[in-house]
Amino acid sequence: MLTANVGSLDRTLRIVLGLALIAAALGLYGPAYTTIWGWVGVIPLLTGFFATCPAYSLLGIKTCPN
Repeated sequence: MLTANVGSLDRTLRIVLGLALIAAALGLYGPAYTTIWGWVGVIPLLTGFFATCPAYSLLGIKTCPN
């Protein structure tokens, strides 16, 4: 099991950013914002939901209090 290393503020920002990028990829902000790069939003969304970030683990960063 992966250890949580993402704090609550960090999780919230990741989820909001992920949803915004995915919404842009789906064209919800208009056709000018539709791009394949919006699907990168899946990464912060998943790391926010699971409260663990592989990059943080590699760098030894931990934003959660425990």
